[in-house]
Amino acid sequence: MELGNDTHISKFLLLGFSEEPALRPLIFGLFLSMYLITVFGNLLIILAVSSDSHLHTPMYFFLANLSFVDICFTSTTVPKMLLNILTQSKVINYAGCISQMYFFLLCVELDDFLLSAMAYDRFVAICHPLHYTIIMNPQLCGLLVLVSWIISVTNSLLQTLMVLQLSFCTDMEIPHFFCELNQMLQLACSDTFLNDMMMYFATVLLGGAPLAGVLYSYSKIVSSICGISSAQGKYRAFSTCASHLSVVSLFYCTGLGVYLSSAATQSSRSSATASVMYTVVSPMLNPFIYSLRNRDIKRALKRIVGVPGYRSADA
Repeated sequence: MELGNDTHISKFLLLGFSEEPALRPLIFGLFLSMYLITVFGNLLIILAVSSDSHLHTPMYFFLANLSFVDICFTSTTVPKMLLNILTQSKVINYAGCISQMYFFLLCVELDDFLLSAMAYDRFVAICHPLHYTIIMNPQLCGLLVLVSWIISVTNSLLQTLMVLQLSFCTDMEIPHFFCELNQMLQLACSDTFLNDMMMYFATVLLGGAPLAGVLYSYSKIVSSICGISSAQGKYRAFSTCASHLSVVSLFYCTGLGVYLSSAATQSSRSSATASVMYTVVSPMLNPFIYSLRNRDIKRALKRIVGVPGYRSADA
């Protein structure tokens, strides 16, 4: 295959959502609001976990890492789209497009692995409560996060390097609001067989394995909860993983919805709209899901914002 530099491609065009000038201010305001909420909400979660000693546990350690990745996830795509709307431009240069694709892949895979690690944490907490502190020690938690980063960085780098080997056609229009791997492959003029195989292999292996881990963990959790005799005990056990289960369902359901919508329709614009759900909406809702019914998080947030009498209110 020829090197991508031989094609003299310097830019791509991100078509976004609408060609109507009247809708641009609405789209700009909507995405700017969602982006600011996402960044502010996830920063509050990170600050709460780092500043409150009661939250220095494996579950909140993974949550802080997830919040950091969600900030990076949204920051990979939304700021460039907002800038293009503001400047009434659709251009993204070649290096920027490749970088955006790399960091997007990285953040998606990290989200996947971190949610799987959090599911394992809930599995140990409910199914093996007496050995929880021994199993979920700081070394194991750090190792799980480190391995997640290593695998994600390696796969994203490999996918990106393979795209760099492609030559591209003259039609450089991407019917999306960011540079996605699948969209890039569709624009290539050279043979993308190896790229397609690598993409499908990574999706099945790196996407399917964490999902299988989540499903296995929750099957064991449900089995353990059903074995609890008292209704209060069942509720208490389920409440410890309800927030994580909601986040997992939101992430996988929105992601699955994107690929089902793209398979069911030939409209790339419809796929772009569906992508908003897991690239913007899901990271925005995660802090709310974890804080609304979590007394520990609410206590830490009240202390941060200086709400008087927060200790007595949550006691």
